[in-house]
Amino acid sequence: MASFPTAVRSSRRIALNFVQRRPISDITITRTGKPILRTQGGRSSLGGHTATVFGATGQLGRYIVNRLARQGCQVVIPYREEMAKRHLKVTGDLGRVHFLEYDLYNTESIEASVRHSDVVYNLVGREYPTKNYSLEDVHVEGTERICEAVAKYDVDRYIHVSSYNADPNSSVEFFRTKGLGEQVARSIFPETTIVRPAPLFGFEDRLLLRLAGVTNLFTSNNMQERYWPVHSIDVGRALEIMLYDDTTAGQTYELYGPKNYSTEEIAEMVDREIFKKRRHINLPKAVLKPIAAILNRVLWWPIMSAEEIDKEFVDQQIDETAKTFKDLGMENLGEISDYTYHYLQGFRSSSFYDLPPATEKEKLEDKKYIHVLDEL
Repeated sequence: MASFPTAVRSSRRIALNFVQRRPISDITITRTGKPILRTQGGRSSLGGHTATVFGATGQLGRYIVNRLARQGCQVVIPYREEMAKRHLKVTGDLGRVHFLEYDLYNTESIEASVRHSDVVYNLVGREYPTKNYSLEDVHVEGTERICEAVAKYDVDRYIHVSSYNADPNSSVEFFRTKGLGEQVARSIFPETTIVRPAPLFGFEDRLLLRLAGVTNLFTSNNMQERYWPVHSIDVGRALEIMLYDDTTAGQTYELYGPKNYSTEEIAEMVDREIFKKRRHINLPKAVLKPIAAILNRVLWWPIMSAEEIDKEFVDQQIDETAKTFKDLGMENLGEISDYTYHYLQGFRSSSFYDLPPATEKEKLEDKKYIHVLDEL
């Protein structure tokens, strides 16, 4: 009888080892020789990657954090404002998402954020300068500190999100500092993956929602600048693919949508969707730019900035030598006209809130009547 419990324990041990055994395909050797356990995904799965995402509290951050956390990655989110990170707590299962307070000027806090990671995403960016941070401080010096920490701890991958039209010789301060940031990243960490997304649209964007709001009143170039707007979800998926594909290291990617638009064309699309006509007053650049610069310094909330006025005169240029979504195996990208109803429904009046997207015939017919319930 004494041998029976021993036999039971032995059978349990064998069964346990059988269940925990993983196929060799699940084990991946990283660039630095570290073995990483990769799973098939799932909110409660446990993978081996630890990712740090700087700038995760911005528009693009939620899309990559959610994708990483549901793949079983440990995600470290450096943050500056307590209230700005709350929505990221539920993007992953309990224990998947970790928060560390940091300061872009504080090298020690940056090093603490990347010390245990094997991939670092840098989504940090400013559309306008503030009293605490200039564009040079954020896009160049901030990138330098992050890259030095990445190189110091020999992180496997560094993915740097820049901007379309990034060019160190650009006349636009935003594009110039973004271009300098790319140079700094490559000089310190040559395996940097550079990502240049086009203007993003999606939840909490600064494209559709800005054009639908009443505060977007003044323009300087009659909204004639042209670009290929790209869906935030598509860019988030591309950033996730780059983590699992080591061939993307050291490459540059231009991520843009399937169709070219001017801001005026998108504004007309927005007006049709919200059943309202937003006014846009054109002022000469010499007049509007100084006004925007003063407003940017006086008001604490962003309305307009001198940099945005400069960007209105520059069309998006595609770098033909850079790789695109196709090189990541991504097809059927989101087209902005397919999502205006979804993202702009909240700007409709109660008279039209539940109506489906109107056809051109219905829109023409609707103009013949006066709707007494319309907002004035």
